[in-house]
Amino acid sequence: MTHSPAANALHLVSIGRASEALAILRSAGDRGDVDAIMQLAVWHLAGDVVPRDLVQARALLARAVSIGHVDAALMEIALTANGSGGMPDWPGAVSLLRTAARADPVALGQLTLLDAMAIDAAGAPTALPVPETLSASPDVIRFPRLLTAAECAHLAGVAAAMLEPARVIDPRTGRWIAHPIRTSDGTAIGPAREDLVVRAINRRIAAASGTDIEQGEPLTVLRYRPGQQYRLHLDTIQDAANQRVATVLVYLNEGYGGGETHFPAGNLTITPRGGDAIVFRTLTSDGAIDQSSRHAGLPVTHGAKWLATRWIRADPVDPWTIS
Repeated sequence: MTHSPAANALHLVSIGRASEALAILRSAGDRGDVDAIMQLAVWHLAGDVVPRDLVQARALLARAVSIGHVDAALMEIALTANGSGGMPDWPGAVSLLRTAARADPVALGQLTLLDAMAIDAAGAPTALPVPETLSASPDVIRFPRLLTAAECAHLAGVAAAMLEPARVIDPRTGRWIAHPIRTSDGTAIGPAREDLVVRAINRRIAAASGTDIEQGEPLTVLRYRPGQQYRLHLDTIQDAANQRVATVLVYLNEGYGGGETHFPAGNLTITPRGGDAIVFRTLTSDGAIDQSSRHAGLPVTHGAKWLATRWIRADPVDPWTIS
């Protein structure tokens, strides 16, 4: 059986022959093989097979788009909006999305959601729900219905195919093990998948938290099934030079049992409601870790809980290198 150059290249990489794989893809790309061009773009974005080169990745994506690769078009739109490999260009990204939507139902769905949003020419929200103070210590506020049901469903849909069980590296063995604190499935929506709907939601989250969008880590989507939970924890990172200063939790659905967010220090238990967001500060006014921000996601008893989390740092972060 004859395999495509892209398939052959992936096999060669899996057996440690990356230089041969790269040569195959480059040769196929020179002949106009769009799948080879797309695979090269992905490798230049990921930075594992070849060094990360966002500018080169953008150039390869543009070539793939010109040949008609639909996924390349969606990725190019995301990178245009968030400025990976260039300057952020929201109007340019919207224009690209409108072009893609003429032939691609996925792009059309994104455009429909985007056109329903109250946003300005830069993609920032023009209004927010009136926040409610839930607690002074911990410092917790709620924005009712920050997201629409359709926006919540979009986030869950983007994440669904990428969900993985929460794991950590065992410091004793160096092996991956089940996360002892968080037992959910989850994924981060990185910059290559940050479509314009996700980007606009991230801008809304930044506005709700009074921060800049560049301070936010990639949006993480979590799914909790019955028995799964996030045990009591702090969101801050020990000895981090660029500390997490705030967390935004957006409840993406309702109709399940359990799954409340609990802050013991304030005797505060928040019942999730789809579209609601809570914002809480993780540091005190003098920059110390706020121990009262310790919280838990209580076990789900039935159904499935979907949650989007945006951890926000003191200073801007590079979404391509943050871990």
